Order: sequence, then structure tokens, then C-alpha cells
Amino acid sequence: MTSSIYLPERGEPIIVQGITGRFGSLHTKLMLQYGTNVAAGVTPGKQGETIEGVPVYDKVFDAVERTGAKASILFVPAPFFLAAAEEAILAGVKLLVSITERIPVRDELELISLAQEHGVTVVGPNTPGVILPGRKVKMGIMPAPSFRPGRIALFSRSGTLMYEIANQLSTHGFGQCVALGIGGDPINGKPITDYFDWIRDFDEADAVVTVGEIGGDTEEKLAQYIKDTGFPKPVFAYVAGRAAPKEKKMGHAGAIIYGNFGTAESKISAFKAAGVQVAMTPMEIPELVGRKLRPS
Repeated sequence: MTSSIYLPERGEPIIVQGITGRFGSLHTKLMLQYGTNVAAGVTPGKQGETIEGVPVYDKVFDAVERTGAKASILFVPAPFFLAAAEEAILAGVKLLVSITERIPVRDELELISLAQEHGVTVVGPNTPGVILPGRKVKMGIMPAPSFRPGRIALFSRSGTLMYEIANQLSTHGFGQCVALGIGGDPINGKPITDYFDWIRDFDEADAVVTVGEIGGDTEEKLAQYIKDTGFPKPVFAYVAGRAAPKEKKMGHAGAIIYGNFGTAESKISAFKAAGVQVAMTPMEIPELVGRKLRPS
């Protein structure tokens, strides 16, 4: 069964929760410059203000009612994140892009349960966001020049590596139809297998690049999914952390290794067993893709 994922079409309105904050206002400006239709912002107590010409409301319900937006990006501090996300879901929003990091695990679990109940896609938390270059939709903090329109789907646990590999692909003529950060926390709004389940029937994508990292079992589960379902599109992978010292805390909250479990070696082996081509450096990704596809 294909996973239900909602992403905006070109020109569809979105809202920004936490728009009056330092990061919210900065990235509202950058998203507008990219071409995203930021139709409204929400910050309690700030109704009547404008940011980059975007009207600000006290409540998500009012912003949704005035604009018809079905997508929201959240720049809300962690202590207030759950309440803001719940408000958006109950107002009818179908996509939450959760930039916020250091959200308590209990709050993340409550959010995911509510999102599933209402059929809402949660990207993140602790994500750089999602960008659809062909649709001119940017909901996130990624540097726009790294991305260009094309037919590669890019899913990543790491934000900076998503930018780097997108830039490598773009430089070699392989643009992206979607690039999405699933989130760096141990718990994600949707597992990466849901995105693969969705992208298998997404006509805009010819191939998938996935960027993994040490810790957890995300990549092992993905490899098993690819084997079990006979995923029909070529998949290319890069796993960060091959040189990471053992038993040292580093990187994302989700980058936890227990013994040999969650190591780069175990993930690379799982991918290769599933027929996924694995690059040893980000620079090798375009070379691997080029053996299967022509530049767009």
C-alpha cells in the first residue's frame, strides 16, 4: 500500500509558525526569494504585524482560514513545539515541517500519534526541511543554490550532507524533484521507508539517493524494505561515519551505536545485500548515478 505523503504544488500557500523570531523571519525571506508562496505567519500576541509583507496571526486556525494553507513550517522553540504542532493539526494542516531540534521524546511520540490519527505528514523533527526545485517550493533552511530541477529524489538523515550531495548531483547535471531531510532525532515523524513507499509511484522521480549515518537501524530497515518489496527504481547510498571513533558521543541524537549494531559497516553491508550501490565519498554519487541515468 502506497504511503500517503502530502507535499505542496507550485504556488500553493504555506504558513510559518514562529515567523517573528530571528530564524523564522530570516528563512521566510529566503523562502519567498526562492518562489515559495508564504501566505501567512503565526506568532501568539503578534497579530497585525507583517514580516516581509506576510501577515501575522495569533492562531493557526485564522491563518489557515484566511489562506487555505495545508502546509506549515515550524520555527518554534522546543518547549512550545508540541502545542504549536497540535494547533496546526487541529486547524487542518496536512504537512508539518519541523525544523525545531531538542524536542523531548515524549512530545515527539505524542505528535506522531496525533499526526497519524489525522493523516498528517510530519517531516522531522530536527530537519533542514524539504525542497521541490521543479515546483519552486522550499520549506526549510537549505541553501537554494545547491539544488536544481531534475528527476532524482534525495532523502537524508543529515542536513549538511544533503546540501553537499545535492550540489554534487546538480553540478554533474542530475537535478532533484524532491530533497528531504527525514530528521536527525532517534524518532522521526515518518520512517524513511514511508518516503520510499511514496516515491516508488512518483512519476517525477527516476532514481533515489539516500544519505545515511551511523547509529540506529534506519538504513538496515530500509535495505530490508528494498529487498522485500522489489523496489523498482535504482537506489544509491552514502553512509557517513565510517571513520567515527567507537563509543564516542557525536553528531545527531539518533547517531547511537550499540556494539557492532548501527555501525557504518553494518549499514553498508545491508545496502549492498539489497542491491543498492554505495558510494564511499559524496563525490562518487554522481559517478554512480551516471552509470544508470543520463544528466537532465
